[in-house]
Amino acid sequence: MKNFTTALYLHATTDTVGSGFMSSIGSRFYEDEAPLDAEFPYAVYSMPANVKDWQFTERFRDILLQISIFSITSGSTEIKDIYAKLFTLYDECTFSITGSTLKWFWFNNLTTMKEEFTTPTGTHSGRHYAVDFDIYLEVG
Repeated sequence: MKNFTTALYLHATTDTVGSGFMSSIGSRFYEDEAPLDAEFPYAVYSMPANVKDWQFTERFRDILLQISIFSITSGSTEIKDIYAKLFTLYDECTFSITGSTLKWFWFNNLTTMKEEFTTPTGTHSGRHYAVDFDIYLEVG
C-alpha cells in the first residue's frame, strides 16, 4: 500500500485539475493522524478498509479511503470550500500507481460533525468533515 499512498499524496501535490486543495489546507495533509501542534485547517487520510479480491486471473484491492478535514473557524465557509476542492481533486480521478492500475476512485459518503479541539492556545469549537471514497485497484 506504500505505492498507493505515495501516489495519493503526489496527486494532491501536483493537482493537475487545479483544485487548490493543498493550498486551502496550507499543505497540511497527514497520513493517519495529525501532529498534536498541527495548525488548522488540515486534512488526514486513512484506510478504514482494504480488502483483497480476485477474479480468477486478476488480483484487486477494494479500498475505503477516508479523508477528514478539520477547521476551527466560527462558520462553515472554510470547511465547505476545502471540501469542494477535495471533491474536485479526487472524485472520479485518475493517476498512476507503481505496481497497480487504478480502476476507479469515487466519492461514497460525507459525514459532517461539530467538535471541540484542544490546541496550544486552548479549546476551540470547530468542524470535522469525514469524506469517504471507494477505490478499486488492479494489482499487477
